[in-house]
Amino acid sequence: MAQLSHPKIQDGWFREISSEWPGQAMMLKVNRILHTEQSLYQDVLVFESETYGNVLVLDSVIQCTERDEFSYQEMIAHLPLASHPNPRRVLVVGGGDGGVVREVLRHKSVEHVTLCDIDEAVIRVSKQYLPHMSALLTDPRVTVHIGDGLEFLAQSTSTYDAIITDCSDPDGPAASLFQQPYFELLRDRLNPGGHISIQAESMWLHLHSIRELLNTARPFFPVVEYAYSTVPTYPSGQIGFLVASKEPGDDLRTPRRAVPDTRYYNPHIHRAAYVLPEFCRMFLEEGRDIRPHLQKAKRVNHVAQEGTGHTMDGPQLTGSNTNKIGAAFDVDTIINHDRTVLKGRAAPRGSKLPVSL
Repeated sequence: MAQLSHPKIQDGWFREISSEWPGQAMMLKVNRILHTEQSLYQDVLVFESETYGNVLVLDSVIQCTERDEFSYQEMIAHLPLASHPNPRRVLVVGGGDGGVVREVLRHKSVEHVTLCDIDEAVIRVSKQYLPHMSALLTDPRVTVHIGDGLEFLAQSTSTYDAIITDCSDPDGPAASLFQQPYFELLRDRLNPGGHISIQAESMWLHLHSIRELLNTARPFFPVVEYAYSTVPTYPSGQIGFLVASKEPGDDLRTPRRAVPDTRYYNPHIHRAAYVLPEFCRMFLEEGRDIRPHLQKAKRVNHVAQEGTGHTMDGPQLTGSNTNKIGAAFDVDTIINHDRTVLKGRAAPRGSKLPVSL
């Protein structure tokens, strides 16, 4: 059998270099390549690393590693679920590796989980190389649907107590998952008092986009919060979550119950996740940018001319962003424009893209 190779692995090192986070990169030493393929939606790579175990990479961006995946999966699941009074039915959009489903099922109240992922390759490969994450995809309480998450929501008449969206960054086709029509769909598919969570970027890289996202969700949810977790193999080692509730005055910051057998999440981390560093809090709450002004820093804008998409923040920025997230899109237009957006973890996180939900 021929030895596997991949263009992103050279001299025994995987290199994650992207215009989404210019001027920095992530490298992991590779013991051996386990799997490569081009699925219908994206490039799929799995390798055994020297220090992080097996690593799933989609379109050249790390989605999860055996060593640190729990910090992401636990927080995106338990922040909305532990603060909900009685979550019974949950929809996971993306998450084909099974990690979010695993965490959702730690809640004894949950009776059924629907997973919608566009790329069967992510599910298949995860079952083989990430069994500790994917094992519960065959649980009788779980239904797996292969298809576009946005289309699934638009066509479904089912409702849920919580919807967890693991999606691509808001640039390119994934932009529609950060638009008002998507949040309207989420609201309409939630039961009264329902909660959502969605991947919401890094405060070190995308403050403008985070603020835009929070403002996009607020017309549809009376309570909208930004929380975060630390993930060493994600850009800048941090990633955030938008968590929202349909119930006015709902307290998302206080867990209602303990979650058993976690490695990262606990009640104290739940509360602390919403306590933001001052530069982030001031920017999001007061609109003031107190980050260092670096003379040579440049703002890299990955936004289409009309202003819809993803913005990369530079530390020298001040003032408000000119991106306009939201605007004249209806659901049919978005579905036709973005049939590949919801990914495994969902397109390179840093894009999770095209997606593998």
